[in-house]
Parts: sequence; structure tokens; C-alpha cells
Amino acid sequence: MQRAFLSFFLLLLVLGAGLNAAQASRLSSRSFVKDTIVIKLPNQATITMVVRDAAQLRQMKNYQLDSLTSRLAGYIMQAEAAAKTATTDRVTMQFYPDKDQPGKNLPEQIRITTHRKQPKSSAVVVLLNKKFGIDVTTDDDGDTNIRKSNPKTKEQRAAARDSARLRQIENKRTSSDLTLDLGLNALVNQKNISATPGQSEAADLRTEGSRYVNIGLDWNTRLGGKRSPMSLTFGPHFAFNNYMLSGNNKWVSQDGITSVVRETDGRQYQKSKLGTSSVNLPVMLRMQLRDKHYKNTFAVGAGGFVGYRIKSWTKLKYTTEGNTIKDKEEGSYNMENFLYGVQGTIGYGSLELFAKYNMNSLFKTNAGPDTQVLSFGVRLFGN
Repeated sequence: MQRAFLSFFLLLLVLGAGLNAAQASRLSSRSFVKDTIVIKLPNQATITMVVRDAAQLRQMKNYQLDSLTSRLAGYIMQAEAAAKTATTDRVTMQFYPDKDQPGKNLPEQIRITTHRKQPKSSAVVVLLNKKFGIDVTTDDDGDTNIRKSNPKTKEQRAAARDSARLRQIENKRTSSDLTLDLGLNALVNQKNISATPGQSEAADLRTEGSRYVNIGLDWNTRLGGKRSPMSLTFGPHFAFNNYMLSGNNKWVSQDGITSVVRETDGRQYQKSKLGTSSVNLPVMLRMQLRDKHYKNTFAVGAGGFVGYRIKSWTKLKYTTEGNTIKDKEEGSYNMENFLYGVQGTIGYGSLELFAKYNMNSLFKTNAGPDTQVLSFGVRLFGN
């Protein structure tokens, strides 16, 4: 009796698969399923059988249940063997009993889908701030695998990056940055001393040749709480200023006075400049704002600096008799040794501009043009 009961339900399972395939074919010819029978077994398995009418169900007595049961067991063994050697997790096999043994009222088609057996494992997930995780997995052999779990969604990955930036901001109270400024120099508030014969009335600079280069190391110290946008910036800087004259003029130091003199012996200068190098110590108060992802946005800084002139020189470049001549002469050129002034920066994201104004005169009193220096440009590195 128990064997007949098992055979009956196995037959229902086979018929359900075959009738489902037949159902798809009939739907294409605009026929419709009318009856469905669902049987739940005690082992949690479910058998679903779809029939067109009750007559199909009554025809089950014509099938040889014992023969079908044995044949189905063989099919299942073949499907399990194929699943063990398959390269995919899912394998589907089809059998045609009626073609193998015609005239015995066997099913037309049996389709068996099996899945590769996955090893049983126990897993523990440790979450850190709901952003990062560690998966600890133990398999059947007792081997433990520990790995860092990556965020699975775009939102989770973005949240992880935001959290990393925030921790860096909060944990880093003091930082250091290499600073590189590239810009131009201009002479402002210029007042000439009394002109001497041959002296020009003003030091007119060639803009593109009057370059400014500054290299420095800044230390940034946060002021206030962990997320405060305010910081104090200071550090040593080395600056190089070029003051290139326009026209056919040159810088001349004579009788304790530095002046701009026109060339009268027929030379045509390709370059005529006065250069200086100095060491400076800027101190600035800086505010750095950030967006909701803790990325740098608007920034502004302001402060002052003091410095000392290290060296100064003039350089002339001209051509004579087909030869290019470069004359370089070092000297103080009556320039101020001690420097001081104000400076500021403004930027957004990675783009930052700077301006620097020397409040002291470029030359000593009554020893050269009474003028201050304004340097401005772009900050490539730093902050």
C-alpha cells in the first residue's frame, strides 16, 4: 500500500512536468487551463498538476505506476551525477520514456532540474557603523574564512567613502602640505625719485616676463572642534621674483641709486630684468567648507608674512654680430632686505588663487623707484 501511494505521487510529479510543457504549447493555440491540483507532502515538497478537465485525471489509472517509479529513480540518479560534474549551479535534463518504450502508456517527457549541493556553513556578519562589514564563515570541515565585505550598492559605496573622509577629517588635527605658487609680478603705487639724464620716468614691466614662483611647506592646525572649518596655516616659503622691463631699458645701480635707463649704444635687448630671491614666513587664518560628502568646496584664507631678501641680480640678453650675449650681474641694487606684507587665497575644490602684497617699498628710501610689489596667480599644490 505504501509503495502504491509513493508511486501515485511520483506519477503526479512526472505528469505535472509533462503537462506544464503541454500547457505552454496549448496556450499558443489560444486554449486555456481550467483546473489545477496542488498536493503538499509531509516533507515540505509540493506537487502541482495542471489538467484540462477531470477526464485527464481519470486517465492516470492507465499508467503503469510501478514501472514509472523505477524508471524515475534512474532518471534522478543520472541528473544528480550530472549536477556533481557540471560547471554551473543548475542542470536540467530531459527524458522521453514513451519514445524509449512505445505502447506502454509512459509519459511523453520528463524534465528534471537539479542544483549543485552547496556546503553547509554558518556565517556571522559584524557591522561597523553600518557602513563596513566583516563576514566570518565556517564550512562543514570547520575551516573559517574571514573577509571584509564590500558595499553591494552604489549608495553603500558612496556612504563608505563619505565615512572614510569624515574619519580622516576628525582624526587629523594637524597636517602638512607642499605649496607651489605660479604667478606674475606688478609694481603698484609707483613714485619716481627725481629723474637723472637718460632715466625713464617709470619702471614699466613686461607682464608675461615678470614671473613669480613660490615653493613652501605649510603646517595646518585645526582650530575648534573635530569638524571645524577653521585652521591656522604657517610654514617656510622660498619666493623668486622677476621684474622684466618693457622697451629697450635696463636696470642700473649708480651712485647709490637704482634707476631704469634707456639703452643708447644701439643694443636691442631681448630680456632686461631684475631678479630677487627671498625666504618668507606666512601666517594665515583659513576657512575650508565642505559639502555633504565631506569634499572640499569653497575656501578662503587671509593673513600676513615677514621675510628676508637673500639675493638679487640683473640679467641682460641681446644679440651682437650674430652672437647671443647674456650678461648677469649680482648686487643689492639698493633693495630692501626685510620684507613684510599681507596675502590671501580664495578657491573652490582643487582650484585656488592667491594674491600677495608687499607693504614695504621694493627699494630703500630715496635709492630707487618708490613702489610696492603685487604678486598674484594660481596655487598648484597645497591646501
